[in-house]
Amino acid sequence: MGRGRTRRVPADQIHRVGRRVRLARPRDEVDRLSARRIGFIGAGKIGEPMVERLLAARLPTAVYARRSEVGDRLADRGGVPVESPDALAGNDVVIACLFDDQQVAEIATPIVAAMRPGAVFVSHTTGSPNALRALDAIARPRGVAVVEAPFSGTAEGIRAGRLTVLLGGDDEAVDIAEEVVSAYADRIIRAGALGSALSVKLINNALFAAHTQLTLTAIRIADGLGVAESTLLAALAVSSGGSAAAQHLSDSELDARAYSELLPHYLRKDVASARAVAAELDVDIAPLVAAVQLGPMRLIDEEPPTIGKEVS
Repeated sequence: MGRGRTRRVPADQIHRVGRRVRLARPRDEVDRLSARRIGFIGAGKIGEPMVERLLAARLPTAVYARRSEVGDRLADRGGVPVESPDALAGNDVVIACLFDDQQVAEIATPIVAAMRPGAVFVSHTTGSPNALRALDAIARPRGVAVVEAPFSGTAEGIRAGRLTVLLGGDDEAVDIAEEVVSAYADRIIRAGALGSALSVKLINNALFAAHTQLTLTAIRIADGLGVAESTLLAALAVSSGGSAAAQHLSDSELDARAYSELLPHYLRKDVASARAVAAELDVDIAPLVAAVQLGPMRLIDEEPPTIGKEVS
């Protein structure tokens, strides 16, 4: 194709998502995806809209839901309810959206141990890379692949098809995971080998906490100078000092004070996970932890651990 020429694409191969234009999937790819059986566990606030998107994409999905009302809602959309997590093991791809490493160890391990060779287990849990490697050690001898898939986004965004997912694992398994999670994710980043995606996500979470602390501190300083919070946030949104944290504050219906009271509930887990993993892997994150501690929110309840290199 010569320079300056554009390839004409038939109209039936194009579909639009918001302002973005994508080439539609070829029919053989759609058929291949539809033939792939998917299991899902962890249909909570985030997991339920993921399943909704899978079903909307006509991907046959079996679901284990602890709450009967969630199972009923998803069954009404075409999901196939199962009575136990272990009943998902017969699927080609099993997606887990569990809370932490303990749930992964307790719930995912027996599923992976019963999956067939060639199957793929996808974990959306943000936790320790070593926890996923331990699961992989069980899966790999059976011919089962484990893919990590930590994400960044909200339930509302998922329902609109907006979600960032980081994928880590063997290339062939990541190819399969990417095909499936693209039903609810519009930004997919292949991070590399198993463990790399979780490492990136944990650094991101700690950095977001630090950015939030800085933004809240900046709002306090601006208030002392007689500058309204809304004015500062509007300026940051289009200026070099802005950040995703500042944009979240600007988009929130809460003011800075209410935001700083609500957010620690969520950020403490992320910061604790980053510190624990750094200590486990003997990685120095002392400068990042110091930044997290500077601000109005109390995100670390105890002294920084002396395990590993976090002590500067």
